[in-house]
Amino acid sequence: MYYPIELKDTKYFEINSLMDLSKLKDLKEELNIKVNISEIAKDLGVDRRTAKKYYDGYTKPKIKKKSSKIDKFIPIIRELLCDSSSQKFHYKTNLYHYLVDNHGLDVASSTFRHFIKNHDEFNKYFSKTNRTSKSVKCMRYETEPGEQAQIDWKEDFRFLTTDRGFVDLNVFVFILGYSRYSIYYASLDKRQDTIFTFLNDAFQKLGGVPKIIVTDNLKTVMDKPRNQYSKGTINSKFYEFAKDYDFKVQPCIAARAQTKGKVESQMKILDELDAYQGKLTYQELIKKVEKLNLRKNMTIHQGTSKTPISLLEIDKGSLKPLPSKEIRSHYHNHQRTVKVNESSMISYKSNQYSLPIEYIGKTINLQVEDNYLYLYDTTKLIARHKITDKKLNYTQDHYQQTVKATMPYKDEIDIKKYSKENLKKIGALFDNERKQ
Repeated sequence: MYYPIELKDTKYFEINSLMDLSKLKDLKEELNIKVNISEIAKDLGVDRRTAKKYYDGYTKPKIKKKSSKIDKFIPIIRELLCDSSSQKFHYKTNLYHYLVDNHGLDVASSTFRHFIKNHDEFNKYFSKTNRTSKSVKCMRYETEPGEQAQIDWKEDFRFLTTDRGFVDLNVFVFILGYSRYSIYYASLDKRQDTIFTFLNDAFQKLGGVPKIIVTDNLKTVMDKPRNQYSKGTINSKFYEFAKDYDFKVQPCIAARAQTKGKVESQMKILDELDAYQGKLTYQELIKKVEKLNLRKNMTIHQGTSKTPISLLEIDKGSLKPLPSKEIRSHYHNHQRTVKVNESSMISYKSNQYSLPIEYIGKTINLQVEDNYLYLYDTTKLIARHKITDKKLNYTQDHYQQTVKATMPYKDEIDIKKYSKENLKKIGALFDNERKQ
């Protein structure tokens, strides 16, 4: 509305809001004009008392923007999410837990997600990294205590360690259907004997065996995958393992992983490891897997509204009994550490087996499987030897390395020839010793 006032530049004073009323009062006193507060209040659509209050000089207090506890973490978040960082955060929750564990963030997860959502700079990162996928509708069902466990691999997880460079880690996930209690195992391989060892250990930790194991169509479990037309063929060795522990194998239909959704959901948790790319040693990486596992078991599950660990005893109470110690002993982990001697050999049952000379003086992992020795440098297979009753067991490559190191003056042809001849002599000498 306008008030007719004779001013230098205009004949009218415009009132657009309550904030203009205090100026009108100043003009009234200066120019001695009449002001109708009721009419003004009606035109502004407010109560007369409110208009009078503003006319008398009331000003609305300025709202001071409240600082967030998260504000001081903005530089850290910006650095973690920059394109040049080797670390990756697949979900806002991954970033949240990383800041809690490593930078002392102390807010609720929902508060943090809301903070990120309201910061375009950060929210774009997750919009870019998260890929939408077609969801497959499937009926949700619950299992009785002790009835079922689901298993799967987080396979070939490429990770940059500070001491070993890039490694390909595998994480075996075992989860009970009723309680959602899970057990994670980090591994360098996905061999069948490794699965037997992990399952044997999981059953012993739980003190019993579930009635059914639900699995994907793993090559170490299924010779022929199950599909909509065929029930598939279970591997004979895995079938014998299942008989020993008295559980039923239930493979999923190929390409329908949602039928074991409880274990599939664990893979998102393990994606959090990407946040530590280039920050951990190999052993610290293994510890981090264990820590994620513990946190998951202590966190309230949305489906049950309880923590997995609080329901574990109910699950355990309905498990089938363990097989005898004699049966379980066949599936124990036969891995141990050994030191490489000055001759670039390790000792197993009084006999020696060769390795590359760069491992002299180092400690490595030795695993026995199917009458073979597997020798590991933590993250990779160095050598494989058939177990024999020979005192010395060389591969020709290893022996040639040793000859070259002790006789650097010989050329490559002489080294190969000398190595081959000497290995024959060593073998012949040992055969003669056995016959005496």
